[in-house]
Amino acid sequence: MRPLSSGNLWRIIGIFAVLSTLLLVAGFGFAVKDLLYPKGGAFTGKSNVPALPAEGKLSEGKDIVITAIGDSLTKGTGDASGEGYVKQLVALLKQKYPDTSVRLNNNLAVNGLKADWLEQLLESDKGYSFALRQANVIVFTIGGNDLFQIASGTSPGKAADGLNLDKLKADLPQALNRLAKVVKRLHAINPHAQVVYVGMYNPFYNIPEYRGGSLQIQQWNERAYALLHQYSNMTMVPTFDLFENAIGRYLSSDHFHPNHDGYAQIAARIVQSLE
Repeated sequence: MRPLSSGNLWRIIGIFAVLSTLLLVAGFGFAVKDLLYPKGGAFTGKSNVPALPAEGKLSEGKDIVITAIGDSLTKGTGDASGEGYVKQLVALLKQKYPDTSVRLNNNLAVNGLKADWLEQLLESDKGYSFALRQANVIVFTIGGNDLFQIASGTSPGKAADGLNLDKLKADLPQALNRLAKVVKRLHAINPHAQVVYVGMYNPFYNIPEYRGGSLQIQQWNERAYALLHQYSNMTMVPTFDLFENAIGRYLSSDHFHPNHDGYAQIAARIVQSLE
């Protein structure tokens, strides 16, 4: 066997270097795509798995299995630690019930999700149905994108550039109808789990010209509570008072999503609601 010449050796090394670089670039591209265009989980198996029963209080020693769905608030956007309220909720429940198994089954939240899209996912996505049926605690947020995109005609991050509160007021009933469909669909999938909806807050409360938006948000919260109150296994935790009294303390730098401490307050209230 003839030894490789130095020219051939360097040619082979060059080829491997190019291939390694291409793999690195491809991996980086997929990572960036996931950050810019996040997607919920998907499941292609059977969706008719029986729901996990949730009768009785959590303190009775039964396993606690949590599934989280919704928008960027449930995804944890704004929390530099990446925990959001969901992971902090798991930690608090483990601390409160040390003799109970507490686990997060799945967090299927999607940035930018609106109520009509969530309803479609609940109706047609087998992954959502499967994850929700396996949970005895379900937490979710929805509505922020509906309300603030109605008022601004743009993404939540740009909403403060110009909110039309009159449009928000006029279109509120339609947005609430979409929420009602979500609640109905969620109950149909798993009528036994304890379901907690995180109420809305006004992230622009400290901007005088947008403070009036709190009135519409309160109407949303009141109607959401009425919808959830129809089902004995559902409840809503309020958050408007937390953020209106401490906007600077609990909001992230984007002035829309909570920071780590803000999410911690939400998690604490969910634990209280589950008692």
